[in-house]
Amino acid sequence: MTLHSDARAVLAGWAPPSARDAELRSRFVAHLDAHPDAMTRGCLPDHLTAGTIVLTAKADAVLLNHHRKAGVWLAFGGHCEPGDTTLAGVALREAYEESGLTDLDFDPVPLDLDEHAVEFCSPGTTVHHLDVRFLATATRDSRHAVSEESLDVRWWPIDALPEIYPDMRRLIGDAVARLTR
Repeated sequence: MTLHSDARAVLAGWAPPSARDAELRSRFVAHLDAHPDAMTRGCLPDHLTAGTIVLTAKADAVLLNHHRKAGVWLAFGGHCEPGDTTLAGVALREAYEESGLTDLDFDPVPLDLDEHAVEFCSPGTTVHHLDVRFLATATRDSRHAVSEESLDVRWWPIDALPEIYPDMRRLIGDAVARLTR
């Protein structure tokens, strides 16, 4: 199975938790069907990416990175690489690389989907990341590190988040809801 076929199977078999996610799933699957290169950053102006939101098991804190290029606090995530074989593997690899954590309890079922414009992804072009987001937990005392892609990596109490994009608030809320149900 290729990364492309894995992504299509994962998305087609996923039960979206909201009407918004169902619409995005249809868009992502149609994009995969239309573009054999949909999993690569060379597929412009849109391509699939994957990410991971990391919470404590008690859902009382979230680990975010202050992204160097974007200049804002975000979850961990990014582009698919040639050696990646699964969509969940992309999300987990990105979480390891960008957080420095080595011990994550990773849920391979997508948490939510998001589409967002990224101005710095391909200079001169507005790229849309079709982002499949997953959930992982870690202990707050797990040793994390700042990667070259980040200015900082820090735990934030759920009730005292930094200034973040509305989609990050939604993602964190979705993650808290999944962990506490």
